[in-house]
Amino acid sequence: MHHTARKLSLSVTAILASLLVTLSPHTFAAVGSLDLTVSGIGYFSLVLFVIAYLLVMGEELLHLRKSKPVLVAAGIIWMLLGWIYTQEGMPHEAEHAFRHTLLEFAELMLFLLVAMTYINAMEERNVFDALRAWMIRKGFNYKTLFWLTGFLAFFISPIADNLTTALLMCAVIMKVGGEDKKFINLCCINVVVAANAGGAFSPFGDITTLMVWQAGIIPFQDFFALFLPSLVNFAVPAVIMSFFIENKKPDALDEVVEMKRGAMRILALFLLTIVTAVSCHTFLHLPPVLGMMTGLGYLQFFGFFLRKTLPSSLARKRAIAESRGDQAALRRLGDVVPFDVFSKIARSEWDTLLFFYGVVMCVGGLGFMGYLALMSEVLYTGMGATVTNIILGVVSAVIDNIPVMFAVLTMHPDMSTGDWLLITLTAGVGGSMLSIGSAAGVALMGQARGMYTFIGHLKWAPVIALGYAASIAAHLWINAELFVK
Repeated sequence: MHHTARKLSLSVTAILASLLVTLSPHTFAAVGSLDLTVSGIGYFSLVLFVIAYLLVMGEELLHLRKSKPVLVAAGIIWMLLGWIYTQEGMPHEAEHAFRHTLLEFAELMLFLLVAMTYINAMEERNVFDALRAWMIRKGFNYKTLFWLTGFLAFFISPIADNLTTALLMCAVIMKVGGEDKKFINLCCINVVVAANAGGAFSPFGDITTLMVWQAGIIPFQDFFALFLPSLVNFAVPAVIMSFFIENKKPDALDEVVEMKRGAMRILALFLLTIVTAVSCHTFLHLPPVLGMMTGLGYLQFFGFFLRKTLPSSLARKRAIAESRGDQAALRRLGDVVPFDVFSKIARSEWDTLLFFYGVVMCVGGLGFMGYLALMSEVLYTGMGATVTNIILGVVSAVIDNIPVMFAVLTMHPDMSTGDWLLITLTAGVGGSMLSIGSAAGVALMGQARGMYTFIGHLKWAPVIALGYAASIAAHLWINAELFVK
């Protein structure tokens, strides 16, 4: 979700076009009674959002948190709407639209907050570090490591987020690859593509798929129709890139990481939380966030258990360490702190959540003015659903895929299940074509600085684009019956 300074090179025209295809989920904001698309307030709001988004894209250049400009823009846009509707004698219409938009955002935010809390808890319990250490100890050769990190990224990202998954795999690659820039660059590209592709076939794998599921557009089980197209998206470029990986074997590194007490039980509780959320939505027709918040309660109860049993656990482990004369273990036991759920919540990516709020509210306001209805007519009626969805996937390589999906959900065009799955696929994997097109790519550029670069990724963009085209073709062929309304 971070953006680099390179995006500043986009023209105002391109930004304006992307803005109009960039905005908020199904029923986030209905079109208001007043058509403001050709008004001074409407034009001012568009320009304001363009400026805010330019500041977002220049985040790394300006060192300005991306949430700040969109929060201010959202406030001004809705204040203008409140003022003009009050002047027209309809003071409550804008209020109701704002409250409805806020409610929809709150459901998504709480859902994401619980998921982030569980991921942070598993990270604190050393679940991911233990997996990384296991792979490093095995001493796999470069080709095996290339495929292993790719497949693990593909299959972990549907449960964990693609950013966490990519960072985990990059840590392994950096540890083993050393100074081999070519190997690290290819592996990082492979991990970015795999993590984004893996997140596309699961409602929990990416915010865009989560939005489509929560909006009630596609049932939970139907997302798995995208498994094979997503696999194709990852496999096509991976096969080609693997021919350029040297078949040599690095030295095995002796790294052992012990998972903290309760690590696997927290993982089991996370899976139970997912089951609870899916069951609430599928069987009880209640918002999935209810199941996620219940799952947060599971974690809080388990945290209480860990705190209450910590003294006896430490005493037992200390006695074992003393009997063995293990001074290192005794030092580690002295550093143990009680498990605290709220510290994990505090570590959530709040800037991202606030950016999410700002974009949703800005787009909700622009949709209320009538701009998204206008753009829906131009895109989906003018070019057709399938072509538009493919183009929007390419757009998501430059503009973040979250606002792109917001736009489609707000427009809510009359599409078949196959086309809804298509935009879910393309918005999810389109960002892989550029290193700045996804959170995973931007994060790895920072983690593997100098080894994995924008230009290094760009050289392989045609191969990744081939995978993008192949995944679309696979979806159109395998799921052809879903395109019949």
